[in-house]
Amino acid sequence: MAVKAIVLGAGKGTRMKSGQAKVLYPVAERPMLLWVLDAVAGAAIDETVVVVGHQAESVRSVLPRGVSAALQAEQLGTGHAAAVGLAALENAPGDQIVVMPGDMPLVSAETLRDMLATHVESGAAATLLTAELDEPRAYGRVIRAGGAVKAIVEAKDATPEQLEVREVSTSVYVFEADYLPDALDRIGTDNAQGEYYLTDVVGILVADGRHVAGFVGDPAEGLGINSVDQVPGIEAILESRGHVGR
Repeated sequence: MAVKAIVLGAGKGTRMKSGQAKVLYPVAERPMLLWVLDAVAGAAIDETVVVVGHQAESVRSVLPRGVSAALQAEQLGTGHAAAVGLAALENAPGDQIVVMPGDMPLVSAETLRDMLATHVESGAAATLLTAELDEPRAYGRVIRAGGAVKAIVEAKDATPEQLEVREVSTSVYVFEADYLPDALDRIGTDNAQGEYYLTDVVGILVADGRHVAGFVGDPAEGLGINSVDQVPGIEAILESRGHVGR
């Protein structure tokens, strides 16, 4: 059994209004992607692949030794990106697959380790890192029943009742390699964006009778970067941890 990681880093990041790929935007003097890869490295991951797309060669050039890249030539959504990354990994029955965005520099190695431990202990087919927010805004809502996760509903597709839910998905997951490939193959594009959502894997696993767990983490760690305005706040948190300009 091994633990593998897929880091999603193919997007352009239009809202950053920058000439460079989103994951290369500097946060505390480093490309934000490197903060994410630090966390992955500290969580005892056996193999890591970064899914690249926009400015692929520039993103490849900053990858640490031992981290590989997989090209998503056409950006068709997070589900498609995860499938591209999965195809680049050597997976075996019993492996765990961590999937996470490359634009969340505050996720810690400790959180990833705790989440993986919870996943194994619960016997889940998938575990997602969640956060409880006072103002969930555009985050995907986590729908539970009896404590288990039943679905993640994107805000654009949510009902008014679902939008009242305060628990949200951070887009960080652990999947069992036994079930992930088939679930990815069954994702459709019947949604507001017309894309393959990785979030739909949760509903597919639940429909198959699989257990999906949720690990509630520190809301700060779930913060992604979508605009330049968010960078100073993220940098302040990194500085408070003593992680500046490493």
